[in-house]
Amino acid sequence: MTLDKFRPYVSRFLDPFVKGFDRVGMSPDGVSLLAFGMAILAAAAFFLGGRADPVWYVVAATLVFLNGWLDIVDGALAREQNVASAGGDLLDHVLDRYADIVVIGGLAAGVGDYFLGFLAVTGVVMTSYLGTQAQAVGLDRVYGGLVGRADRLAIIGLVGFLAYPISGTYGGLTLIGWLLVFLAVVGHLTALQRFVYSWSALE
Repeated sequence: MTLDKFRPYVSRFLDPFVKGFDRVGMSPDGVSLLAFGMAILAAAAFFLGGRADPVWYVVAATLVFLNGWLDIVDGALAREQNVASAGGDLLDHVLDRYADIVVIGGLAAGVGDYFLGFLAVTGVVMTSYLGTQAQAVGLDRVYGGLVGRADRLAIIGLVGFLAYPISGTYGGLTLIGWLLVFLAVVGHLTALQRFVYSWSALE
């Protein structure tokens, strides 16, 4: 299960956004920074959803989807402007990792469960690390496994929307708490999958 493999099929939907950003003179790096800004705002909204008013979860979910969409647009814009570079790829991946960290941090801070937040964020970071480390040892970059970044953002966004009408605890955890459990377990399993795949490919 990974939505990343469907990226080529959404290219035709990107054109209006790519053309729009190009028309106003926005660079791919600028779009990457804008996407990161959406992640920071999403983290703040998740925090407020847990501590203030659950309606903030809807705002957070919308911002997560915007982060994911802009993360696709920046690469398409780089190709449109013919400025794709290793530096831009590096910046994009660094900002993506920080975006993952701040969003999960916002989720954990909102429900006050920092241990689950730690488990979730390490699973997510290790998933991404194993994907790029495969490339560092001479293999292709690995995007496969149970849950890739596109899947993760879609799930976080969906749960964010559901967390507004669905309140209360289930088995001692709120819906957001169970989301953190899911991210922790599936994140580490996906990282393990990528490790096993890479190890086997090197033999």
